[in-house]
Amino acid sequence: MAQVLVRNLPDEAHRALRLRAAKNGRSTAAELRHIVMETVLPRGLDTGKAPLRERLMALAQQADAIAAGVSADPRSDDEILGYNEHGVW
Repeated sequence: MAQVLVRNLPDEAHRALRLRAAKNGRSTAAELRHIVMETVLPRGLDTGKAPLRERLMALAQQADAIAAGVSADPRSDDEILGYNEHGVW
């Protein structure tokens, strides 16, 4: 893994970084890595896949298209499951 040296960081920024790290339960270095990753790779590690929301929306659209082409079964849920009028299977 690469290493980065940050020079001339204002004391105020360093203090804010330490406070943020403590608040999040991380070391200063871990907090800085987290900030860089969130900034440079907005979705975290690149998986090469679309964000989950986009994939779920596409799947829902496909399901809607399938449902539109399938006729509804006129039987009741009980009839489909095999229950008779007395609730016996």
